[in-house]
Amino acid sequence: MATVPALLLVRAAHPRQAVATAVALGAAAAVSGRPLREAALVAATVLVGQSVLGWLDDLADRSRDARHRPDRPVASGRLDPGTVWFAVACGVLLVVPLAVANGRAAAAAYLASLVVAALGDRLLHARPLSFVPWMVSFGLLPAFLAYGGWGGVGTTTPPTVTMTALAAALGLTVHVLLALPGLVHDHEEGERSFPLLLALRTGTPRLLVLASVATGVLAVAVLFTGQTVGLA
Repeated sequence: MATVPALLLVRAAHPRQAVATAVALGAAAAVSGRPLREAALVAATVLVGQSVLGWLDDLADRSRDARHRPDRPVASGRLDPGTVWFAVACGVLLVVPLAVANGRAAAAAYLASLVVAALGDRLLHARPLSFVPWMVSFGLLPAFLAYGGWGGVGTTTPPTVTMTALAAALGLTVHVLLALPGLVHDHEEGERSFPLLLALRTGTPRLLVLASVATGVLAVAVLFTGQTVGLA
């Protein structure tokens, strides 16, 4: 098991989710016609931003993780919270100029997405409205891409309403999918998040199928809309 602080920091950043999100948005930028360097900038910005969210999540949930997921670096005590806070500070100092390099409007959209995601996870994680920050943060991502450019010079073309709505809906289904593995622990903690309330009505296996199908349909709809209506 990893004990090197740098490797523990990587693990605490939820690397699979961070890399997957960065690759997806970088690819979306490339498919929308952005030059390779701009797509790489988008991916780098998102990778750092998602890492910050991962660290904040592990810091906020360290007591809960100690009860249910003692293998987590912070919860197990192998990674000092002060080290993670330092990483968060460094990540913020890095993600802000990276975001601004995409253009001011694009930076405002992406940084707002990060703030909404971070605050939402802290304030609404265990509540029926837990889906709201996910929909808002995902709904801001088309603006990040549409307004984006290079060297701090973005565009003035807003994203389409269709793409924004599809992205927000995708945020809802992704929220449900990511929450499913921890629903038993959520229930034990007395939480009442939106995915948990759905699972209590439909059953977890059925909800997994429904959420997976809905996510797939929305992903195809996003691709189709990008090729027909366009991003902006």
